[in-house]
Amino acid sequence: MADALALLALLVGLELVLGVDNILVISIFVGRLPAVQRKSARLAGLGFALVARILMLLLVLTLTGLTSNIFLDFSIRDLILLAGGLFLLVKAVREIHHTVELREEEGHTAGALLSGLATIIIQIVLLDLVFSIDSVITAIGLTDQLWIIIGSVVISFVAILFFAGPIGEFLLARPALKILALAFLITIGVTIFMEGMHKHVPKAYIYLPMGFALLVELLQMRYESNRQENLTRIE
Repeated sequence: MADALALLALLVGLELVLGVDNILVISIFVGRLPAVQRKSARLAGLGFALVARILMLLLVLTLTGLTSNIFLDFSIRDLILLAGGLFLLVKAVREIHHTVELREEEGHTAGALLSGLATIIIQIVLLDLVFSIDSVITAIGLTDQLWIIIGSVVISFVAILFFAGPIGEFLLARPALKILALAFLITIGVTIFMEGMHKHVPKAYIYLPMGFALLVELLQMRYESNRQENLTRIE
């Protein structure tokens, strides 16, 4: 039992590390919706993504061909990563354009809002599947106990649901950080695409530079805050 709990903790840790990308995607995508719909979109998107991930897990357990070549030198996994990487690249670039140009979403009717909500939920589910495909395959390689794998997915789902809201609102209130997060998503999209092309990119090459850029931006924000306080005192 102790070994099973240790393995569960390992898989939860793996899911949470990979969940950083997921939190950023959810935060950026949901930010396009009116404030009243964001919580519902996060909950529905992650709920459907959880069901879809468990179904994918069962599919991988029954089909061994997910990593077998089906077209030239590409497997189903490779094709999913290629498509997901390209989609993330296009989406992140469009979001940066909208943010920089200060463009607002057109259409505020009930039908338009409902359509936008459904679109965001579908995008969250699809990209969650892209992000989770490697972790699912890794989990199956580590254990054949289904309850451990599903347990790790559910626990990480709760953690991501808890952090996605505060992080999303924090980013939306700070455009510079939002653009930095979108730039991070571009690098993730490139990485996913390269993985689909059988080119491994070490995660440290992505997380370390982006972490440094985040630190610099936080220092800049701190400087501006102190500067405003000093100006207020002088006045």
